[in-house]
Amino acid sequence: MYLADEKRYEKMTYRRCGDSGLMLPVVSLGLWHNFGDTGNFANMEQMCFTAFDNGITHFDLANNYGPRPGSAEENFGKILKRHFAPYRDQMIISSKAGYDMWPGPYGDWGSRKYLIASADQSLKRLGLDYVDIFYHHRMDPETPLEETCGALAQLVRSGKALYAGLSNYDGPTLERATEILKEERVPFIINQNRYNLYDRRVEKNGLVEMTGKLGKGLITFSPLEQGMLTDRYLDGIPQDSRVMTDGRFLRQESISQVRVEKARALNQVAKERGQTLAEMALAWLLAKKEVTSVLVGASKPSQILDNIKAAENIEFSQEELERIDHIIQ
Repeated sequence: MYLADEKRYEKMTYRRCGDSGLMLPVVSLGLWHNFGDTGNFANMEQMCFTAFDNGITHFDLANNYGPRPGSAEENFGKILKRHFAPYRDQMIISSKAGYDMWPGPYGDWGSRKYLIASADQSLKRLGLDYVDIFYHHRMDPETPLEETCGALAQLVRSGKALYAGLSNYDGPTLERATEILKEERVPFIINQNRYNLYDRRVEKNGLVEMTGKLGKGLITFSPLEQGMLTDRYLDGIPQDSRVMTDGRFLRQESISQVRVEKARALNQVAKERGQTLAEMALAWLLAKKEVTSVLVGASKPSQILDNIKAAENIEFSQEELERIDHIIQ
């Protein structure tokens, strides 16, 4: 029987999610990879134990996480039932809908039909009465924003979600959605977006600035650029890397010589700071006042422990920041 480490909350820093009352750990666990049908279930359990024992209370999913879409929620639901039932009120569990999930016109994008049906399916797979945060996963250029936001409002009012979130939105659309959700009196508190040293689109499309202006939280996914901001590819591509075993998200052609040289230069900066490249990449995000938490993925428990170390040093000198930007540019 799993018993959580009694000192787990002493090992983690928590930040308020925007202007809301909800606190999130600065490092959260994303179940995008390694929790589907192709993963090892015993390893999934150990990763969840390691995360929670070290103060990671937030576990992030989506309806289509797998592979086989839905299987990550199913596997995490089994882990919840077997090991974490006594700790449910100490956990933040989130899910999303917005990408292709089932055939036909009702299993994609942002219609009321899709979002509510998908949330019901996610709850069934997870074995839960509610999730703490339910996100619309991406902007829908065809469905009226009022309809999408109205569906999120209904999910909160029905008790199927405590808070609403938006993912992969830009600044102007976020501002419009915030106005609608405010009128609906919905506790919309958080944005989830891709953000890392290499990928700064959220700075260019106004999302980061708007997040701060509106008092919303920001949780970042792919903070390590699918492993490119670690020391894993500094000397070539390991045979057990994601590139070789699962090429859906990081392809061999993405690991260009230019990117490798940049990673080596960034690694030198990290060494001078007393950090690994991965720790520095996460710390760079956590140094930003708008960022509430970074979502990390893992293939083994030790990677989770390594990522948590990033929070030990998030102070950067102006010289370091300028040096990092020069390397990237």
